Amino acid sequence: MKINYKKRIVDQIIEKKLLAFGAVVIEGAKLTGKSTTATQFAKTIIEFQNPELKEYYKTQVSNNPTSLFAGEKPILFDEWQDNYPIWDAIRYDVDKTGKKGQYILTGSKNTEKDKVMHSGTGRFDIVKMYPMSLYESGDSNGGISLQALFNSDAPISASCDITVDIIIELIIRGGFPNVLSVDLNIASEIMRGYYNSLVTEKIITIDGIKRDPSKMNSLLKSYSRNISTYASDATILGDMEKEGIEISEKTFSDYKNTLEKLYIIDNIPSWPTSIRSKSSIRKSDKKLLLDPSIACAALGLSKEMLIKDFRYLGFLFESLCLRDLRIYIESIDGKVYHYREEKDFEIDAVLELRNGSWGAVEIKLGADEETLQGAANSLLKLKDKINTDLKGNPSFLMILYGGRYAYKREDGVFVVPIGCLKN
Repeated sequence: MKINYKKRIVDQIIEKKLLAFGAVVIEGAKLTGKSTTATQFAKTIIEFQNPELKEYYKTQVSNNPTSLFAGEKPILFDEWQDNYPIWDAIRYDVDKTGKKGQYILTGSKNTEKDKVMHSGTGRFDIVKMYPMSLYESGDSNGGISLQALFNSDAPISASCDITVDIIIELIIRGGFPNVLSVDLNIASEIMRGYYNSLVTEKIITIDGIKRDPSKMNSLLKSYSRNISTYASDATILGDMEKEGIEISEKTFSDYKNTLEKLYIIDNIPSWPTSIRSKSSIRKSDKKLLLDPSIACAALGLSKEMLIKDFRYLGFLFESLCLRDLRIYIESIDGKVYHYREEKDFEIDAVLELRNGSWGAVEIKLGADEETLQGAANSLLKLKDKINTDLKGNPSFLMILYGGRYAYKREDGVFVVPIGCLKN
């Protein structure tokens, strides 16, 4: 790693992928740090957005893309997504040489597979980039490892100094690298600027289609109000109409898909599992944005406003925790889901590894005994509901909360502060 680089959890994923594939694509929203991270691994860097060389690169990609392969490898093609011929040229070169770790591509929107001749299966692999977790930013001391919870049920003990007051600041600030070293007021200004750019410029530059900023703004505000809930698209549409925004279902779908392509909307899917009871599992996604700071920017929320709205703060805290859980679990080859039944029994997060091991998490901002007991009861109830002949017993049951101390309850449920967790 180069000097002064703040290490990311995703570094170990990229390193492993480069050993296994000829090319690695790092995708994620603007300002998550893709280019900075990619340059730590690259020996040659081609920046397609460089204004002095943009037209030259465009011409080369169209007429002779392999002319850009002359540098020392790995070669980084930064913000490649408007130069699709480079994909097929890389795929062909990887096939021909059979070498691993030759190319790195970064992009701020989903790869559109219909624009390339070949999918790249077996030659390319995609790594998702998120904002920084609290452990990466130094706001979690990492006293409790998620990997360790999967490996052992040994007693745990850790503590942190994060209070609800600090949690509010972390939510408003968010995890984008460029806000970590500034005070809260400046971070809020940066995030408002990011948001304004998102609903005006980014929605057009993604594909050249002109969209209405007022409609995109209304959609994101409604999404923000419904963060960490199961609100339907119809609910979001109705919320927008209450603001006086007229939008068809087709246009709504286009705007939502655009935000998904930009990685701003990043919902949590339902856990695919079997249950012992006759209850039906609801398949709808849990509404989530890439980072809770985006919701704060959309709604113009200040620290003082959130202090007065503890209920909504709880939803934002859940969003913060889900962001970190997603970063941590993906680094150990797993995914995060939610669980919800028709009778409104739900669990905030289910973490499942590729090998089938799983753990369940209830997220609670409060630290009072009644809140923790209710969360523990839900987790134990889930354990009884799951068909363990198919899924096995959970590796752990955990309450992830806004308190200070980590411990194991007598009923076997772990209680872990967000300020102590790491991958």
